[in-house]
Amino acid sequence: MSTLNPVDSNGMSVAAGTTTQASEPTEGGVLRLHAEDVQVSKEQVEIARVDVSTRTKTREVLVSEELAREGVEVTTVPVGRRIDAMPAIRQEGDVTIVPVVEEIVVVERRLMLKEELHVRRVRSTHRHEETVTLRYQEAEVVRRPLDGATGNDTKA
Repeated sequence: MSTLNPVDSNGMSVAAGTTTQASEPTEGGVLRLHAEDVQVSKEQVEIARVDVSTRTKTREVLVSEELAREGVEVTTVPVGRRIDAMPAIRQEGDVTIVPVVEEIVVVERRLMLKEELHVRRVRSTHRHEETVTLRYQEAEVVRRPLDGATGNDTKA
């Protein structure tokens, strides 16, 4: 009986054995011939190891985005008018009017509308560009054959 241990394409060891049986002559002059019998078995054999490592890198990227900025313009409008009660803050279109009053001493106290503050919202947009640093990773896979292993060694 002889035994071979080749490795198949999946890295499996294939054990094959053959046996030979001899026959004796039988009556009628018929001679039996040899017959072979095959037994196959598989076992998993480690032929290489794989190392995987990651490396973080950076790259510069230009980011361009439309930004909005909102501010206010305050204008003082002198009024100088006598009033009897405190006026409320009011809105006229896109202008908010805030009354500013003061007391003046006369024989009696009276409210005098001294001035108004006209507050207008002003919106502007501008293009903002800035270079930012982004991180990313790359993976490196290296296949290392084991000592005494059989099979194809490839680098992934």
